[in-house]
Amino acid sequence: MEIAVFSSTPYERRYLIEANANGHHTLNFFEVPLTAESTGLASGYPAVCIFVNDRADAQVLEALQQGGTRLVALRCTGFNNVDLETAARLGMKVVRVVDYSPNSVAEHAVALLLAINRKIHRAYNRTRDSNYSLDGLIGFDLTGKTVAVVGTGKIGRVFAKIMLGFGCEVIGYDPVPSREFEALGTRYAAPGEIGERADVISLHCPLTPATHHIINAETLSRAKPGALLINTSRGALIDTKAVIEALKTGQLGGVAIDVYEQEANLFFRDLSSVVIADDIIQRLVSFPNVIVTGHQAFLTREALTTICETTLQSATAFEEGRTLENEIEAR
Repeated sequence: MEIAVFSSTPYERRYLIEANANGHHTLNFFEVPLTAESTGLASGYPAVCIFVNDRADAQVLEALQQGGTRLVALRCTGFNNVDLETAARLGMKVVRVVDYSPNSVAEHAVALLLAINRKIHRAYNRTRDSNYSLDGLIGFDLTGKTVAVVGTGKIGRVFAKIMLGFGCEVIGYDPVPSREFEALGTRYAAPGEIGERADVISLHCPLTPATHHIINAETLSRAKPGALLINTSRGALIDTKAVIEALKTGQLGGVAIDVYEQEANLFFRDLSSVVIADDIIQRLVSFPNVIVTGHQAFLTREALTTICETTLQSATAFEEGRTLENEIEAR
């Protein structure tokens, strides 16, 4: 089956080609994202393969369907960029990668936490200029601190397990409690307690209407002064303007994020020689106690292998008329 792969990168192509070693599918790679303007590239393709910042809204899906596309394969877990109701109405199937490597994202969250707490980014920049001063690099012991995990799915549970290994007290929040989370030796807490007690807040929940801007001016006002905020899930979980204000007042002691609400216009490309028009991200990265990585938490060999293999397995199942184990349907 012919598959149009949008937002493709050299590193992804390698793993997709390896996953397609039997030549069962014909993969055609496009570096451009899927948008209303680029749907013409998919004309005649029964399947498109898209990533986190590709658009699959009603306008895009209707154009794809008119061009003959019947399958939308997400090579990621989140699907907030897909209009599932429109897909169902058009008779299009949507699949995703339900579980690729919770360890990769959880470990990146831990790396961000360690870096922002111990000022690794600042120390690195200093020593490159032969500045070995330690002023302003004081962090705190994680042992004995309270870490709040917001979203206790597979990634959240792996993160919690690692934090327990550091000797932290781990509390969680999730509208759908997990016995597996509690079995780790953790417990659930109300949002108010999380705000009052958490030294670290790490976001691992999906983006839904209920979680949009779950971190906002009100929740930040109730946060423990000096708390650290980590986000490796979805950018729109955070009201970035409110976070900037909390950083300016010291209500937040530091922020480390791998995702950003408006990242579609920035991430996955080299803009080092371009004037960035997004004043919010420019203000955010100007803080010395902020670290931003470009949506790379998933980027491990193991995760890429699983993502690409699972995506093509779903495409094969669709082509052969078999049950789609990773199908997403409108609720």
